[in-house]
Amino acid sequence: MTNAEKREPTPIDTIAEEWVDTQLELHPEYHVWLGRPGREGEYSDYSPAGAEQAVGKVREALAKIQAAEPVDAIDRVTKMDLSRELELTIEKHEAGFNQRDLNVIASPAQELRDIFDLVPTDTEEDWANVATRLHNLPAAMDGYIETLRSGIANGNVPAIRQVREVLAQAKKQFADTGFFFEFTGSAKTPDGELPASLKADLAEGAKESAAAYATLAAFLQDELAAHAPEKDAVGRELYALASRDFLGATVDLDETYEWGIEELARMVAEQESIAREIKPGASVHEAIAFLDGDASRKLHGTDALQRWMQETSDRAIEELGKTHFDIPAEIRRLECMIAPTQEGGIYYTGPSDDFARAGRMWWSVPEGVTEFDTWRELTTVYHEGVPGHHLQIAQATYNKAQLNSWRRIAGTSGHAEGWALYAERLMEQLGYLDDPADRLGMLDGQRMRAARVVLDIGVHLEKQLPDGSGPWTGEYAFGFLADNVNMNEGFVRFEVNRYLGWPGQAPSYKIGQRIWEQLRDEYARREGAAFDIKAFHKKALDIGGVGLDTLKSALLD
Repeated sequence: MTNAEKREPTPIDTIAEEWVDTQLELHPEYHVWLGRPGREGEYSDYSPAGAEQAVGKVREALAKIQAAEPVDAIDRVTKMDLSRELELTIEKHEAGFNQRDLNVIASPAQELRDIFDLVPTDTEEDWANVATRLHNLPAAMDGYIETLRSGIANGNVPAIRQVREVLAQAKKQFADTGFFFEFTGSAKTPDGELPASLKADLAEGAKESAAAYATLAAFLQDELAAHAPEKDAVGRELYALASRDFLGATVDLDETYEWGIEELARMVAEQESIAREIKPGASVHEAIAFLDGDASRKLHGTDALQRWMQETSDRAIEELGKTHFDIPAEIRRLECMIAPTQEGGIYYTGPSDDFARAGRMWWSVPEGVTEFDTWRELTTVYHEGVPGHHLQIAQATYNKAQLNSWRRIAGTSGHAEGWALYAERLMEQLGYLDDPADRLGMLDGQRMRAARVVLDIGVHLEKQLPDGSGPWTGEYAFGFLADNVNMNEGFVRFEVNRYLGWPGQAPSYKIGQRIWEQLRDEYARREGAAFDIKAFHKKALDIGGVGLDTLKSALLD
């Protein structure tokens, strides 16, 4: 089926579309994420009452989808995956996930601010909507704090390490040099300055939003910290739920831990071999030092970084679109951006449903970081762009004639990040990493992802350390990661704090890659001589974002 062939919607498609509409009703921010007009400036209800209302809607949708009969293969996938997601949402609610939802990267503490990275700012009306959102942020923050208080009442509190780290983040937001004042202080449209009344409204909204973060900081410091446990581990029960959520698959956590140890050893051996290619007799650290001294592989400043990202991405799209992938014109536009924050991390945001807003690759450069090494980062551009996240996510958006809205926006970290790591290795196989330095950079990332499997499962399940010397602890994790990545101390600290506060997410990359590779190999075995990897990729990506168990059923059953 091609994009041009319009599929007649089925009753299951209707249920899925209604579920998207329900999410837009419950979570107005989804309008921004999907690029759909409406509810501008509004926030979700982050309070306990809001959570109860939301889970009630989940139960209604689950009853509908379970009662519906599929009419074709597309319906079967939709029913399977939507049921999986709704059931898991109920399980997580009942386990109190929202009551302890505080971490350094992906909790309401960040999301309330992060939405401003995506809101339109081209017109006076857009900026008026920004002002409305700034005025509405304090109520959303109050609801969030109320939910965290309910966690205190139920003895369901995040670890003290996350409380302290988010407290530091919150203090940055309400400082005079914080995001809200910087963002609104430079507000204007492409046509010129804003009216004085609107600028005043934005300034007042910035004060209110900054004050909301001051309220959060006071709550974290004066209330939540006293109840937060020292132990970072969340335990097997919560971890198993989180792992299923991020993978869309159930895996044997103990077997996966042992596999992670073996995979890490393989990555180390491969890195050591390539290091000797770069400089005869060199260790990995010596090869890295040699490359770090190569001025031809350095970029200076974020402007140079942004230009290099864009040029590299554009070249990959142009070349791969001729040879290895069918890349429609709409998908060929990918914008490489320096994020307005300085928290660390590189991430992708998908295009709007109509492609008016392109897919975007964002680099959040930590304060003080001004030099970048191309050999380290080349594979990152492929990971976030093409054939990684952008090809995968934008392709699902493009397939609107085949897939209902929910199928185009659903998915899991294991599916998305697993594909992106799969794409990194694919680019090596296609010859884009023939330079040993670029391969070493790719393996640096792959080694980190393998180390995260061991670290994340190890810490949260309090497994025995690989050397058998005792159980994992959060403190041990910092040294372990530092030994297995080529990152400065700031990056290591941010990464480990992320793993400790966001259980199950970091391993989903490498475990997802493992499952993608297992699926491809099994599919190839069944196809025999007729196997065509390009056709396999198209079939797999045309399914859209789903859990990995659903993907396996869709491809192999």
